[in-house]
Amino acid sequence: MKLRAVGMIMLAGAALLGGCAYPEPYPVYEGRPVVAQRTEYGVVESLEMYRGGGGAPIGLGAIIGGIAGGIIGHQFGGGSGNTAATIAGALGGAAVGHAVERTNAGDRYRVIVRLDSGGTVALDQVGEGELRVGDRVRIVNRRVYRY
Repeated sequence: MKLRAVGMIMLAGAALLGGCAYPEPYPVYEGRPVVAQRTEYGVVESLEMYRGGGGAPIGLGAIIGGIAGGIIGHQFGGGSGNTAATIAGALGGAAVGHAVERTNAGDRYRVIVRLDSGGTVALDQVGEGELRVGDRVRIVNRRVYRY
């Protein structure tokens, strides 16, 4: 019980100290913050389709959700009620974790661009419009636009 109280105090202290931090102010021009943009130009070399959602194994969302739900459910009830709450939490967490994993996994496109500077860059964010191989493009802050 003492270890749990110490952990809660440390967590509260970290949250309190994190709330004291503040970001550096942005330079302001005519009432609006000035944000530096990086712009490059190039030609679309290829378009690749890939499965989104990272390289996580299938079912990892359900496993992590089940563990988290079981831990949270274990905090409620006593005796057989505690066991029931743990099981219900694990099942609910697994269902939510599976739904989140399924939502994040989808087909996505990667655009390979040969830059005018000679380098090659692969980007996942496409601005407005449809791109084809050979199109002249402008890259602004890691987002590709037709030029």
